[in-house]
Amino acid sequence: MKLTNRTILITGGTSGIGMELARRLLERGNRVVITGRDQTKLDKARQAMPGVETIQSDASDPAAIEALHREMSTRFPGLDVLVNNAGIMRKLDVRDASRSLVDVSREIEINLSGPVRMVQQFLPLLLARPEAAIVNVSSGLAFVPLAIAPVYSATKAAMHSYSQSLRLQLGKTKVAVIELAPPGTETPLFNGDFTKEDLGGVKGMDVKVLVEHAIAGIEKGRTEIRPGVSNVLKWASRVVPNFMAKQLGKTADRMGARTAQAT
Repeated sequence: MKLTNRTILITGGTSGIGMELARRLLERGNRVVITGRDQTKLDKARQAMPGVETIQSDASDPAAIEALHREMSTRFPGLDVLVNNAGIMRKLDVRDASRSLVDVSREIEINLSGPVRMVQQFLPLLLARPEAAIVNVSSGLAFVPLAIAPVYSATKAAMHSYSQSLRLQLGKTKVAVIELAPPGTETPLFNGDFTKEDLGGVKGMDVKVLVEHAIAGIEKGRTEIRPGVSNVLKWASRVVPNFMAKQLGKTADRMGARTAQAT
């Protein structure tokens, strides 16, 4: 699928991968609409990327998704590509009893329920196009979990499975289903709740490089795009799954010790 002269909707487009993807797709002559919860961030994104369209919307809120669909259907009915990019990643210690039941599942609502609802809501628009695509952003952690980010890792594993099922169900339609599984990438999400020690001193991939891989992969017709370490994690999840999980889980012991001291 050539990414030129398309109408593209990107959730979570005010920073990180979503914003860089929007920037590059605008340069290629596409009409790009980004969403985000924070209007101030949307205004800044519009200033930084002349030509981008912005709509305030919360990917975790079913009512907001319905409202977004109504606005898109009126203003941009020829939707060609839906990019489910909005997400959060948090460090969670399951032994921390101070977290509420609502708080502990926030990542599920945003990272998993959000994309599932977006697909359900926007699929009729995509099916009406002569060629269309759904791009689900998962993670290399879909294949091997990072123990200190258990809910995030679980949502991305679920997104990998969901994308596979979605691809099979839509196999006889003109809607391609593409999974983009980034490795650790230098974005606010990657750096926000985590220290270098938490991540084993690993430096994230430059977001511009990641987006180059994403666009090239989509245009080559790849259904799973796994740049850098993500490809290693996919391979390792099949060959040495327990070993890799333990390697990524080493920082969980330090987190547990800190929790024990606090209590």
